[in-house]
Amino acid sequence: MKDANFGELWVGSYHAENLEHLFISVQTLNSQALWKRLPADYYDYIVIDETHHAAADSYAEALEAFRPQVLLGLTATPERMDGKSILRFFDYRIAAEIRLPEAIDRKLLCPFQYFGVSDTIDLDELKWVRGGYDRTELSNVYTLSGAVAQRRADHVVQSLVRYAADMDEVKALGFCVSVQHAHFMADHFNASGIPAMALDSHSSDEDRRSARDQLVRGEVRVIFAVDLYNEGVDIPEINTVLFLRPTESLTIFLQQLGRGLRLCEGKDCLTVLDFIGAANRRYNFEEKFAALLGDGRHGVKEEIERGFTGAPRGCYIQLEKKAARAVLENISRSFRGHGELVSRIRSFAEDSGQELTLARFLDWYHLTPGDIYSKNVSFARLCAEAGVRADFTEAVEATLSKVLYRFAAFDSRRWIRFLLDILPRLDDVDFAKLPPMEQRMLRMFYMTVWDRYAEDWNSDEVLEKLYSLADSPVMLSELQELLRYQFNHIDFIDSPADLGFDCPLDVHCTYTQRQLLAALDYKNFSAMRQGVLYLPEKKIDVFLITLNKSDKDYSPTTMYEDYAISPSLFHWQSQSTTAADSPTGQRYIHHAERGGRILLFVREFKQDALGTSPYTFLGQAAYVRHTGSKPMNIVWKLEKPIPAKYLKQVQQAMG
Repeated sequence: MKDANFGELWVGSYHAENLEHLFISVQTLNSQALWKRLPADYYDYIVIDETHHAAADSYAEALEAFRPQVLLGLTATPERMDGKSILRFFDYRIAAEIRLPEAIDRKLLCPFQYFGVSDTIDLDELKWVRGGYDRTELSNVYTLSGAVAQRRADHVVQSLVRYAADMDEVKALGFCVSVQHAHFMADHFNASGIPAMALDSHSSDEDRRSARDQLVRGEVRVIFAVDLYNEGVDIPEINTVLFLRPTESLTIFLQQLGRGLRLCEGKDCLTVLDFIGAANRRYNFEEKFAALLGDGRHGVKEEIERGFTGAPRGCYIQLEKKAARAVLENISRSFRGHGELVSRIRSFAEDSGQELTLARFLDWYHLTPGDIYSKNVSFARLCAEAGVRADFTEAVEATLSKVLYRFAAFDSRRWIRFLLDILPRLDDVDFAKLPPMEQRMLRMFYMTVWDRYAEDWNSDEVLEKLYSLADSPVMLSELQELLRYQFNHIDFIDSPADLGFDCPLDVHCTYTQRQLLAALDYKNFSAMRQGVLYLPEKKIDVFLITLNKSDKDYSPTTMYEDYAISPSLFHWQSQSTTAADSPTGQRYIHHAERGGRILLFVREFKQDALGTSPYTFLGQAAYVRHTGSKPMNIVWKLEKPIPAKYLKQVQQAMG
């Protein structure tokens, strides 16, 4: 704030005289129990650094007691090791987010070259307890296994010499599994002529300062650490990181990687050596590589096969042949298969120490709803198969299980709120008396589940289907839990569209073709061809745009040129038969003066991992200019700019 007189410190030996503006440690906050001495609304503004700790008991009491106007949490690693969510303290809202690849692209962190080095030890048979390897067994393998441990330590030395550009410039941190492992590695490196030290949580402050200074001066080449340097300690000069143990927690992996990503004069990039061998099937390689990649369009398996073309700008990722094979084998037998999902559900309480719910399961294992529902099975059925809930029989299960994946794309707050309100009382609603807006939202829901347009709310078929859902408490409960999960993970601001009638479509939300057409009262779905539709009674033109078109899915006459020019301008190409002087072309050009509306819906690909991709509603557009005829190339100005999360997709499609 550039005001040396602002605020007071209350930490360690510092004691604050005035409580108005405090810089306080959580230890002091708890020892003084400030929330018991001050009114709940005493502070207007509370900022918590390293806020991923907020779910811990030492934070929770204060956060639940104080009621500031603004509560701001800052963290580089929002994912917690124990799977507990910190979002409840922040109304489930992330205000701003910069992930690792974007931070590197923006030159806030230095680029990295990551080498997945084939390990000499396989860990697939080691004991797995509470979400990770047994640390004692792991330490014994790395330090007490005689020739096996010596051979691995030799391999680490040789790999560092091979991959380091200049050993005389190396300033490395090596992350170990135990105190014994850290000292074993330091002794081995010293014996090999590479100056090294070992530090752990018992090392004195003086030892830590001395080690840092010696590393910076080049007197020591490697500090081997255990339970240190995960967070809060910066040595910007570090240019090499050695992962000498499997890191089960994505949070810890990113924290440790981050120790070497700090910008420093003279440091061009960080060299990362990650030692990879055959791993327990529960070990998750995918989330680690996904966190390193800047391009989320391809899965990790495909990225390995493509040579990691999605690495952030200036970065390089390479897996040695044996390491790549170990990762691919692990992914192929990972817990996203039906049997492995059942196994993970069965062991969830033991692994996590939490009571099983859909949201906790997804968060703990870093899954998405699509990872479960792409199997055409409900979470409740998987739980029954795992023996953690009673078996059940419900008429609607077969139908709903096949379409639950569609709800994994729901991101309209207004629509989800409506459904969470009406679903628990389906058997007590006169659907025909609902307001027009709510009838349309219910039709969209009906279309999602039963692929039919509910024209008559008094129809026996329509009522039978809705009542069958009302009479299925297990499936109905799961549907509501999935909708709540979706609601809590919406990460953008939507807004209603003014289309001249009570329309439930929200700008920047995602809908299937049939959902959005039902919202527009359109019943004849098969009549929509080539992504354009005119609704004369509403004077609305609907454009459904696929940005990345492949020859396999589209004929030469429908390979249109569609892309974002800027956040507010969009280039669209009409059908090949549309002339500028035709009634259709003139309607496009003069839509505003004729009271017409143009609606743009876009998707990146025709297919995604779950099947046919839904569309994102970009909102209304206004004619700016055009060139050509048959087809027309039209530039539209969007009423609301494209959000950054979608702009990147539409610009990538253009490139």
